[in-house]
Amino acid sequence: MSPLAISEAVQEPRGKSLLIRTSLIAVCGLVVVLLIIGRLLQIQIIEHQVYDTRSINNRIETHPISPPRGLVFDRNGVLIAENTLIQSLAIIPERVEDLDELLEELRKRVDISDAQVDRFRNRVTQRRRPYDPIALRDVLSDSEQATLAVDRYRLPGVVVTPETVRRYPFGGLTAHAIGSVRRITVDDLAQVDEVMYSGTDFIGRLGIEKFYETSLHGEVGYRTVEVDAHGRVMKTVQEQQPIIGTTLTLHLDLELQTTADAALGNRRGAVVAIDPQSGGIMAMVSKPTYDPNEFVLGIRLQQMAAMEASREQPLFNRAINGTYAPGSTFKPVIALAALDNDVIGWEDTIEDKGEFQLPGSSRVYRGWSWTKGNPGGQGICDLTRAIYRSSNIYFYDVATQLGIDSIANYARRFGFGEATVLDIPDVESGNVPNDAWKRKRFGESWYPGDTVNLAIGQGYISVTPLQLATYATVLANRGRWVQPRMLLSSSRALPELPALMERPLVSDQEFIDENWERLVDAMQDVVHRGNQDYGNNGIAWAHIGMDIAYTMAGKSGTAQVVEIAQGEAYDEELLDEFQRKHALFIAFAPVSQPRIAVAVIVENGGGGSSVAGPVAREVIDNFLLKRRVADSG
Repeated sequence: MSPLAISEAVQEPRGKSLLIRTSLIAVCGLVVVLLIIGRLLQIQIIEHQVYDTRSINNRIETHPISPPRGLVFDRNGVLIAENTLIQSLAIIPERVEDLDELLEELRKRVDISDAQVDRFRNRVTQRRRPYDPIALRDVLSDSEQATLAVDRYRLPGVVVTPETVRRYPFGGLTAHAIGSVRRITVDDLAQVDEVMYSGTDFIGRLGIEKFYETSLHGEVGYRTVEVDAHGRVMKTVQEQQPIIGTTLTLHLDLELQTTADAALGNRRGAVVAIDPQSGGIMAMVSKPTYDPNEFVLGIRLQQMAAMEASREQPLFNRAINGTYAPGSTFKPVIALAALDNDVIGWEDTIEDKGEFQLPGSSRVYRGWSWTKGNPGGQGICDLTRAIYRSSNIYFYDVATQLGIDSIANYARRFGFGEATVLDIPDVESGNVPNDAWKRKRFGESWYPGDTVNLAIGQGYISVTPLQLATYATVLANRGRWVQPRMLLSSSRALPELPALMERPLVSDQEFIDENWERLVDAMQDVVHRGNQDYGNNGIAWAHIGMDIAYTMAGKSGTAQVVEIAQGEAYDEELLDEFQRKHALFIAFAPVSQPRIAVAVIVENGGGGSSVAGPVAREVIDNFLLKRRVADSG
């Protein structure tokens, strides 16, 4: 075969091969084009709505707007819990590629502590709404805000957000009276409405801030915004403003609170003052105290540890959680129970020689004036003298005749052993003991000696200052019960407010008409009965009654903290300060138409009349005398 023929034979298959390749490429290209066209048809027509929605979601975000917390005023219109605006540094984690790197960059520009970083990291891992900013540092200065604004393009996901936070203008003065808010925790979020608390960083933790949390919180708002690919807000699409929380007005009287705080001074203790007509709590002081503003944004761990470890216990609310033996302030309960059970009459007498023994027992129980080698005593006592001279011996005798069940029953009529306040959470109920309680607690029966101790408010009984003040209101009202409360009024109806607790009169009307005024007269003698004969003076006359300008009924109490051995005299110089006696005093005034009832305890203060009595006098003076001058002027 010639070379030409050979060449033609080779070229013919090559031509066919090229044609086949070209055809295949054309077919593949056509298939690709058809696929693209089909996909475009699917996206643009068939699934248009789906992808349109996704596109909107990529550029439209909905952010919650936290509602301003409701304000709190005292009874005279003084603002005692308000809101203030701060600028906070926050991060939106969903917009950050490398969180560690971003945190390092931020720490080069502003001061951020390790504790703040740790708190932020913990919140990143917690359940939350996507794209919600997480606070990293509170209260940025103007210069810090400017620094972050200049470098904003280098800090994706970083936002400076305005935040409304709680502020207590009077700090520690009102801390234990109204409570405070704290940063919301994972446990809190598990118990509240997640939607209503979206964007909320704070929640009521103590006191009325906790009790009225639902109303004070308000209703969350929303802002729908359009953002660009970098997460920057381009415009607001829709906005629903939040509803501010309910405004509360309390019975609390800031001037009276200030007076009670000053009267206690630097001593540990509590003062509670109540309006006997309404039950409104006008003052509630516990000392030492703390500044709640330090806790709102988060207190340093070292500072918190120091307060918790302090022997002074500034975080402890003595007014509602401190439980103490009531001492001789409990004697009117014994007197009323004995009268109502016909154990004694007003004219029945005993001779108080300073010592008392149960039949068949060698143990000696002493009067308050007993000293080693000089038993003393109050002499011949009827019930009136037993009250105004606070005769332990008289009440030892009466209580043993009365018995524990009658005493416990009467004590509960005054609210002891119960948490009776209307709107303060987490209050202690104290303890009214009896035989059943002791058997359950210690596996022992009730002994006559236990009743002797209870006769003067010692032993197993324990009460709070709030309960003592409530007891004083019942005495002031001649047996009529009024439930103590903080709230005076509100700007809206409150879902948290329960029905008022109804209780019967301590005793029936016939008993009250016959005996109550004589009891009040005897308590008035505690303060007003006085002359040159020391042994016949009211127990508190020399300390608060000599120049008093109004009528006051009162009862002092001095409660032992440690037991004194038989035959030994009490010597506070030999005791540690925290082992010395507590000083107590209850009072109400004016006697005929009471407008204020007060309970005072000074921890380890000594004598009730000499130490706690003057505190009560200062509080009542402020309310009755200074107000009268101001009103008339």
